[in-house]
Amino acid sequence: MSLLQIKNLEVEIEGKKVLDGLNFNIEKGEIVALLGPNGSGKSTLAKVIAGDLRFNLKSGEILFNKKNISKLIPEKRVQEGIALAFQNPPEIEGLKMDYFLNSIAQVKEYFRENKLLNRDVNKGFSGGEKKISELMQLTSLNLKLVILDEIDSGLDIKKTEEVASIIKKYFIDKGVAVLIITHHGDILDLLKPMRTNIIIDGKIVGRDEDYKNVLKTIKKYGYEKCRKCTKFLSDR
Repeated sequence: MSLLQIKNLEVEIEGKKVLDGLNFNIEKGEIVALLGPNGSGKSTLAKVIAGDLRFNLKSGEILFNKKNISKLIPEKRVQEGIALAFQNPPEIEGLKMDYFLNSIAQVKEYFRENKLLNRDVNKGFSGGEKKISELMQLTSLNLKLVILDEIDSGLDIKKTEEVASIIKKYFIDKGVAVLIITHHGDILDLLKPMRTNIIIDGKIVGRDEDYKNVLKTIKKYGYEKCRKCTKFLSDR
């Protein structure tokens, strides 16, 4: 049964079309990867699902648990069970991680001894620390779908493994659906998505259940030709 279903979505920002008749779905508990070149619409799709108000929905609809959430504000979408881990989260000086997390929920035991708790939210954090901070915050929510936008960006293999371990323990193992947006293969090798989608020019143009095949064909042919090597999806 589809948890998230997007039908014929057309989205603009500042008069520019950024999603063009896009169709996309995620099943309950499914791990889905989304890949595409720069400017293809990956992060835009993530933000639109999360309810970013800067984007203008021209047509189409977003269904979550069969409910049309297209007009819901971000806070209401979080209440429905959707959350987004940002690629570049903001720094919040003067607000300790421990206080911040305990103000919304008890800090999970996994993080209890984490040194990040004694520091201001994301202030002076390394790239890997910011990614872990984002995940710490997401674990405090009651989620059905977590969207991870470039969660592995800039991480070495050790930090990537740590991030993947948190994702498995607090989301995948608990049946939370996961949408992974990435350029790299390391995180996919660790999380093993059930389906990988390719987005180009604001449309989903291909998919394959074998993420390794997708990565291999992108590397060999590039994004513009990879639709010839994957299972083609017509926008219907």
